[in-house]
Amino acid sequence: MIEVVAPGPYATVQDLGRPGFAHLGVPCSGAADAPALKLANRLVGNAEWPAGIELTFGGARLRFADAAWVAVTGAPLEVRAAGASGVRPGMGAPFWVPAGAELIFGMPGTGLRTYVAVRGGIAVEPVLGSRSTDSLSGLGPPPLRAGDTLPVGGADGLITVDQAPLPGPRPAVLRVVPGPRDDWFAGGALEVLCGRPYEVSQDSNRVGVRLHGPELARAREGELPSEGMVTGAVQVPPSGQPIVFLADHPPTGGYPVIAVVLDADLPVAAQLRPGDRVRFTLAQGLARPAGP
Repeated sequence: MIEVVAPGPYATVQDLGRPGFAHLGVPCSGAADAPALKLANRLVGNAEWPAGIELTFGGARLRFADAAWVAVTGAPLEVRAAGASGVRPGMGAPFWVPAGAELIFGMPGTGLRTYVAVRGGIAVEPVLGSRSTDSLSGLGPPPLRAGDTLPVGGADGLITVDQAPLPGPRPAVLRVVPGPRDDWFAGGALEVLCGRPYEVSQDSNRVGVRLHGPELARAREGELPSEGMVTGAVQVPPSGQPIVFLADHPPTGGYPVIAVVLDADLPVAAQLRPGDRVRFTLAQGLARPAGP
């Protein structure tokens, strides 16, 4: 059992989500930076799918009633162990936390979301096959609060890795392909999107990264009937300011999608923090021809 002494600014339980229910209006949800959670799970001998804890801006304190193997990945931060002399926790490597010890997480210097995996996984009650907290629909466990206790499941796998290289800081560049509704925008709108950087808004969350920057003008009036949305869709409301959909995005939406971020760059989007600057670029080989 793990006690949440302090959750930090925002902490949730996340696994790889609940895909396959979009036709029922249920978002997929899951870890915003899925590769980081998968790596943390592998480091403690889990499969990739068990639930862990997603910390936003760190700042959490977790007390372990029972001894456990733990790994921390994602946005880099300092981790200290109170009540456990000789334990030196760190990023990207499994470490042993004795019973009664408390892990204290600092604030990340770069990035936004840090992942804590425990051998056996966080075993809260699943909803529609997933233990993920969905901030949009409210499915799954609520965001973590001080005093919450989290059960830990049983473990079958073996720990076979002492340390894994963590991805270094990546340029804040998101590769995109033209979206299904890029024809709703004025000529050259994709070039505008990719021409200058955007700044991440304070209003960003697990639903989407809201951006401020060059306005994307429309060529058509009115709105679309709601249609299916995917993670990474760059949706543009009437303000002309783009929103990059993340894990908790709605399954449908009525604003036109000018572009879609490549799956490989979704972890970059998930780690953007308010005030960061980010650029878009058309994926190589998929730029539109210059014309006749």
